[in-house]
Amino acid sequence: MQVVLLCGGQGTRIRGEVANVPKPMIPIGGYPILWHIMKIYSHHGHKDFICCLGYKGWDIKQFFLNYQAFTSDFTVSLNQSTDIHYPALHDEAGWKVTLADTGEAAQTGARVQRIKKYVQGDHFMLTYGDGVGDVDIAALVRFHKQHGKAATLTAVMPPGRFGDLELDGDRITSFKEKPQISGAVINGGYFVLSRKVFDYLDDREDLIFEREPLSRLAADGQLMAYRHEGFWLPMDTYREYQMLEKLWAGGKAPWKVWGRS
Repeated sequence: MQVVLLCGGQGTRIRGEVANVPKPMIPIGGYPILWHIMKIYSHHGHKDFICCLGYKGWDIKQFFLNYQAFTSDFTVSLNQSTDIHYPALHDEAGWKVTLADTGEAAQTGARVQRIKKYVQGDHFMLTYGDGVGDVDIAALVRFHKQHGKAATLTAVMPPGRFGDLELDGDRITSFKEKPQISGAVINGGYFVLSRKVFDYLDDREDLIFEREPLSRLAADGQLMAYRHEGFWLPMDTYREYQMLEKLWAGGKAPWKVWGRS
């Protein structure tokens, strides 16, 4: 199943405090947080990615165009052809990454609509390019396919400043973007979506996925919640960046599900 990654935001709350790059390119342990998210999905067998680019999208393109050089040791022979020798293949050799410019000023709903032409099959996954967690992707996909609705989001329970959900069992009855007081569970991203979701989208530059589309899906009984009770953290602030960096440096990163025996 393809994975769509929202990589176009400017990250104004953290940009400049860490690095003047798109927020998905801010490094945790030397690797962009976007890479960490992709490694989570890849661990569960999903290696076909579509990146919705916007602010400084060229920085993300450069990373993938020069991926082997960025992530590996290599030897350069400075002859006429400038031969480059890489001693080993990297673990991401099976990845396919589509880098799609979706507009520097576009909001999330417009970005998803603009990559419709790259989406194959009846279902795809979607998440933000700045949040990591030890989400069981396989269980999430099973849950989505079992209930048969158009959309599933992953509901998490950290302190609230995101989309507040009202639940009837696992069905989301209403969706409120960034309320003043958070409820028990919030929108953590890690969506699984049917192609039916495109019926709720259009190309308006200011269309925010988390507002009108999700609210309409909830009202139509088409939005379900997969409850994740494990680790989840977005990197919206410098403090959250420090937390993620500290966890990685200490070898205690809960989202590092790859490479475990």
